[in-house]
Amino acid sequence: MTTRVAVVPLGVLLGLLLLVVTAGQVAVVYEGWAELSSGATVDLARPGWAMLAVALLGLLCVQVVIVCTGKLLSMVARDSIFTDDALPWVDAIVRAIVAGWVLLLCAAVPVYVVAQLDDAPGLAALHLVLVLVGAAVGLLMVVMRALLRQATTLRADMDAVI
Repeated sequence: MTTRVAVVPLGVLLGLLLLVVTAGQVAVVYEGWAELSSGATVDLARPGWAMLAVALLGLLCVQVVIVCTGKLLSMVARDSIFTDDALPWVDAIVRAIVAGWVLLLCAAVPVYVVAQLDDAPGLAALHLVLVLVGAAVGLLMVVMRALLRQATTLRADMDAVI
């Protein structure tokens, strides 16, 4: 019963978060396309298109993480999280985080070009923070995956003993 108290609100929050990220993706496309097509300076146009593509793909990675987390949450509700069926979902989360981190690394040059041309040092600092947070979250998920694998093995061993 205690798990259900946390699972239901978390599921609702994940659903709302997915809607917000999807709306953000639509807004990024609309605003970015309009701004870059309407006459951005030539110096900012190329890095701007690259940053738009990275933003869209990055939000797609976030959506993958949310959907996979929702699937894992449903497994928690059914008390089947400590099975081998959970590992592909965790692997998908790790892959999405790694893909997002690689996208952030690829965006370094356009971000720093725009930061220099637009005199926006905060943009470069924000990018650096995002790269560091992405690395930390990715490594944390690798550790969590290892813990899930150990717990799954222990649960299988306990089920075999009983």
